[in-house]
Amino acid sequence: MKVEAIVAMNVKGFLDNEEGLKLYELAVEASKHGPCLEIGGYCGKSTLYLGLGCQKGGGMLFSIDHHRGSEEQQPGEEYFDSDIFDDAEGKVDTFRLFRKTMEEASLEDTVIPVVSSSKVVARSWSMPLSLVFIDGSHSYESAFSDYTSWAPHIVPGGFLVIHDIFPDPEEGGQAPYFIYKKALSSGLFVEFSMTKTLGVLKRLETGNVPETISGMRDW
Repeated sequence: MKVEAIVAMNVKGFLDNEEGLKLYELAVEASKHGPCLEIGGYCGKSTLYLGLGCQKGGGMLFSIDHHRGSEEQQPGEEYFDSDIFDDAEGKVDTFRLFRKTMEEASLEDTVIPVVSSSKVVARSWSMPLSLVFIDGSHSYESAFSDYTSWAPHIVPGGFLVIHDIFPDPEEGGQAPYFIYKKALSSGLFVEFSMTKTLGVLKRLETGNVPETISGMRDW
């Protein structure tokens, strides 16, 4: 499948096509040097761009998501969608749609779904990564946990990619921008590119990732 065909698939998600094409471009390059990983696969839209990039680069993509939806996607909340709600279980379940998307794109041999929370998976993760894409829960605690859990696994020259960067609080939530700034101030990363709300940082040789959010609440 070609990356240009993704738009026609009309997969649910909040990723702009231009941002998706940037993910594809990054994954093509990064996957030549090691596996890539995303946090927040949802129904598979970002996974398509990253997965096709990894497929072209000859690499693999791990996609972490508990597939129970974010806080804002629960019944009664702003982004609730009945299409992702399992009436029999009485819960949000996006995994069935995610699997369908991967099957339609012939990415089942490239994308490895990890159905769990980012924090739980990170406890026993040891594999170096060439790219980490953070697009999970946008609460400060969750975003910071994703950053501190996964940034140390990115190899020098690899990429940390964060979605929904809004420097202006009037335009969107601030948690992704918060960890973006923390990554820059760590000395571990430098700015690489910005495509709409998709911020890309490149890993340097030295730096320091804080272990806890304690004492860092400047929001």
